[in-house]
Amino acid sequence: MAAIDDSRRTRAHVDGILLALVFGMAVFGVVAVCVATFSPDSDPDTSFLNHVVNSDSAMKQCLFLMLAPLVVGVITVFPHDLLRRRAELFYWIAFFLLAFTTVFNRAQGVKAWLDIIWGYTIQPAEFTKLALILLLAKYLARQDRPLSDSRSFIRIFALVGLPGIVILMEGETGSLLVIIFMFAVMLYFANVSLKTLGILAGIAVLGILALAGLMMLTSSGEDNYRLARILSWIDPEQYSSSDAYQQTMSKMTIGSGGITGNGMFVQGAISQLNYVPADWTDFIYATIGETWGFAGCIAVLVAYVLILLRMLYLAWYTRDKFGRLIIIGVMGMLLFHVLENIAMTLGLMPITGIPLPFLSYGGSNMMTNMGGVGLVLNVTRNRSISIPVNTPQTMHNPYGIRRTFKTKAY
Repeated sequence: MAAIDDSRRTRAHVDGILLALVFGMAVFGVVAVCVATFSPDSDPDTSFLNHVVNSDSAMKQCLFLMLAPLVVGVITVFPHDLLRRRAELFYWIAFFLLAFTTVFNRAQGVKAWLDIIWGYTIQPAEFTKLALILLLAKYLARQDRPLSDSRSFIRIFALVGLPGIVILMEGETGSLLVIIFMFAVMLYFANVSLKTLGILAGIAVLGILALAGLMMLTSSGEDNYRLARILSWIDPEQYSSSDAYQQTMSKMTIGSGGITGNGMFVQGAISQLNYVPADWTDFIYATIGETWGFAGCIAVLVAYVLILLRMLYLAWYTRDKFGRLIIIGVMGMLLFHVLENIAMTLGLMPITGIPLPFLSYGGSNMMTNMGGVGLVLNVTRNRSISIPVNTPQTMHNPYGIRRTFKTKAY
């Protein structure tokens, strides 16, 4: 019976549970965006469909949602071996888009968006995360003990540092933090020694603090927003009417929802009157708190926990190291997005402009998250289980499973 259970869990398949969770969240995201963009001039008694049609952002989010199955499907059926062999190509394409955006974007401050057609823009830093996951998984899977020699150490850190510098030049500090966190999680599960991880963590913290201090000291004018965000987070009362206004109103909006919320499309709601800037994008959690209350906020958190645990479960039963690290990379990316976004809406972290996965408005964010899900499903669909490698990190079993797998090599 145990052998049958092992075979069922490790079989090649497209995981329906993960798909249901993700698309359920995305559909709820359309509803949340529609509520957040509800106009004061709109009739609250009209049908939900009319509310969607009357909201430009909700209509665009519907378009992104309709494109999502195509993105997930294409990546899921993409030849798995080609992902491994062409990881460098995907990486350099993403890097070229990053560099192109930095050079040709004439905007002041953050230069992270690239104009395409019909008024739509893309954010290359989002796509870089997926390309980096593929390439890091490829290189980290080559060795049982990655970063054990100077050559692999320099190569892997150069792969992360190159786009990281460009992203920082664009002013996308949030995306850089996502990449650093994602990289750290992949290293942990790639069998890098805990001593090495500790040293790297210390170096990373010192490097980030030094670089952030340098950029804040040298920034001026419109580029001084980084320093303003940090100061307003440290002392929100002093900046409550200026740089801390967004976080202050966000906390007030979430608190106004109480236990069960004030309901959808309520005249005079804080979200309807646009007191919280960007409450349909980065601060959509504030809209959820006001509309569905504490219960809605907890339900969203539970849904994210289920998605992340499902990915961890799929990674645990994927014995191919390359595939396992892809799943871990996507999981790390989503985890940091969720933690940082919700923390900044509650005033627990400075504002970084990181959207909430599957819920915040935005095409690049939606396509990147769905692309990550497609990569996870590509791995599980093409499982060809290899002999497991026991490591200090993977010896911990979150589900209490104590079985040995005996399958043919990849």
